[in-house]
Amino acid sequence: VEDSSEQLIVATTRLETMLGDTAVAIHPEDERYKHLHGKFVIHPFNGRRIPIVCDEKLVDMSFGTGAVKITPAHDPNDYECGKRHNLEFITILGPDGSINHNGSQFEGMMRYDARIAVEEALKEKGLYKGKEPNKMRLGLCSRSGDILEPMITPQWYVNCDGMAKRSTDAVRKGELKILPAEHEKTWFQWLDNIRDWCVSRQLWWGHQIPAWFATKKGEEGVLKTDMKNNDRWVVARNEEDAFAKAVNLLGCSKDEIILERDEDVLDTWFSSGLFPFSVMGWPDNTNDFKAFYPTSLLETGLDILFFWVARMVMMGLQLTDTLPFHTVYLHAMVRDKDGRKMSKSLGNVIDPLEVINGCTLETLLAKLDAGNLPAKEIARAKKDQQADFPDGIPECGSDALRFGLLAYTVQGRDVNLDMKRVVGYRMFCNKLWNATRFALHFVSDFQPTPNILEELMSSGKMAIRDKFMISRLMACSETVNDCFASYKFGDAQHAAYSYWMNDVCDVFLELIKPVVYDKSDENKANRWAAQATLWIAIEAGLRILHPMMPFVTEELWHRLPGRGTLGGAEPKSIMLAEFPECNSAYRNFECEESMEATMKIIRACRSLRQQYNIGNKVLTHFFVKVASGQPEDAAKSQTDDIKTLGKASAVDINLDEESIPKSVGIVVVDEQMTVLMDIKGLVDYAAEIKKLEKQLTKTTNPMQQLEDKMAAPGYEDNVSEEVKTSNQERLDGLKKKATDIEEAIANFKNLAEVEESG
Repeated sequence: VEDSSEQLIVATTRLETMLGDTAVAIHPEDERYKHLHGKFVIHPFNGRRIPIVCDEKLVDMSFGTGAVKITPAHDPNDYECGKRHNLEFITILGPDGSINHNGSQFEGMMRYDARIAVEEALKEKGLYKGKEPNKMRLGLCSRSGDILEPMITPQWYVNCDGMAKRSTDAVRKGELKILPAEHEKTWFQWLDNIRDWCVSRQLWWGHQIPAWFATKKGEEGVLKTDMKNNDRWVVARNEEDAFAKAVNLLGCSKDEIILERDEDVLDTWFSSGLFPFSVMGWPDNTNDFKAFYPTSLLETGLDILFFWVARMVMMGLQLTDTLPFHTVYLHAMVRDKDGRKMSKSLGNVIDPLEVINGCTLETLLAKLDAGNLPAKEIARAKKDQQADFPDGIPECGSDALRFGLLAYTVQGRDVNLDMKRVVGYRMFCNKLWNATRFALHFVSDFQPTPNILEELMSSGKMAIRDKFMISRLMACSETVNDCFASYKFGDAQHAAYSYWMNDVCDVFLELIKPVVYDKSDENKANRWAAQATLWIAIEAGLRILHPMMPFVTEELWHRLPGRGTLGGAEPKSIMLAEFPECNSAYRNFECEESMEATMKIIRACRSLRQQYNIGNKVLTHFFVKVASGQPEDAAKSQTDDIKTLGKASAVDINLDEESIPKSVGIVVVDEQMTVLMDIKGLVDYAAEIKKLEKQLTKTTNPMQQLEDKMAAPGYEDNVSEEVKTSNQERLDGLKKKATDIEEAIANFKNLAEVEESG
């Protein structure tokens, strides 16, 4: 301490940085050092007079000695402290890691050699107080593994205050839309708290900064690295303009001036921020610029909302006085199935081409060996890949990958990509292919016309199932169009998937089989209506799917009958065909409600057949009790459809109780509907009871063991609540299963007695 024999002891992990110390910080409330407020200490090597500053933000009184050396030029926290207290910033390291001229007798030493030398010098002066282990975080270069040193170097900055405000105002006024809207919060958080943007980079590639340092010939001591000479920099579009500015700056002729262009290049995001208008020929007012700028939509990842999107908006407004686009759609980030960011070091990166074409496990592992990862990381990555892809990645095709990624967009910020789900959509591609190829047999002798939909709707030949199918097509068209317009791609994918799987494949295709197979003259009108409806449903359905699955839909669309015979307006490719739109006049809610009620009956019929193990080739007799009104009308008008999908020999609606046999299986659908199935002669009760008794034994034994375990002494005191809860849930499940089996046995015994008495 200046003018006293007192010493102020500080600790550091980087001893050589004390050569650049410009203060010692203490906590203003630390009683140990209150007498030192406003005083100075003397640097032991260069005699520099260093102030003692009070800083409650930086200093933790309980850590170390409670006194902290401040090196503003070589530590981020010290840098902020230096700005708060207006300290001197002294750089002691050169670009090569050696001590520079500010290091007194240590000048020229490399940083780690200097660390040892400083320690020895302190020991010689009697100022060394000891050494202790201390855990700390080190910044390491990802490529070389070298320890990074924080340093202050001259950089170029852009003041973003005005540009940022215009950018936030554009969003707040609705001139710029960010979708999903939840990301507006991130936009405001970044831009409302904007700082000056460092745009210079010390790289070998990129746009060189258009700045020149001007000196006069013969002038000495004017260094471009000295920030005192910042006024000597001139910024210009080219060297000729730079000379003109330098002449005015230095007040001499061009021949007396030396210009040295800065070797730094612009930040990649600065160059990228110019993209929307620079590709159009800006700064020249080209025809492309006038025709295509501003653009309309930007689609990109949410992780670069600030780094790229905000920079494009700020620079577009600043340099062209126009927003570069009016809408920003941010897609989710693709992660692995466990939610981890895809990283080479984790071995969880999925190459889209490997998903499209398939890839063996051996190939995946070989790629890791061919990379430049350390051996330890390769071993860990291989272990993860062997766990995730034991059989490699199956070939899925680009349609399945695209469709799968669209399905994931409903998750929001992240896509946790599970390959099993993508494989599932490959199976959907197969289902689409097989269903369409199968359906082509139904329309092989059908000739469509250019106005087939209008002709069908006005024909008067349509059954309820046909009207239902067209209505569902219109509903799907409306939903997908609305979802595309509002960028809800996941919902659009789900609507298209449900249309094909549920409405087309599971319902309509099955319903029309007996209609299409019946080629009698009496059925000619019904058959034509069914074929026309099927052709329309498939053709329009393929167009709906096309943006999401372009390849398989193009192939199937060309295979439809009538292709090439629909007149001059017929498109040559599905890509050129109009996207389906909803005609509200073709929506038929009554038919949809009727089909919904009919499908409830059909599902009950299937449930009964499954419950009593009825073979597929055996047709059964069903009795339906249904409330009067719309449900009864639906059942009666679609009896044939119930027979088709329910595999029924007969379906009777609201028959008298006396006419219904006693040996029936029953399913109560809801308060308006009950379905009964005649099982007389169809069920071997003794065999079914024997199977159920075996299941009961397999259930009651573990149930009894679990009950004994839970009743054992010490269970309540020694077992964790988590295990208790798990055991109780398992016991409840076993009890319910045992009860259900016992009820089924009793039901079979009762039915056997009824059948014997009958």
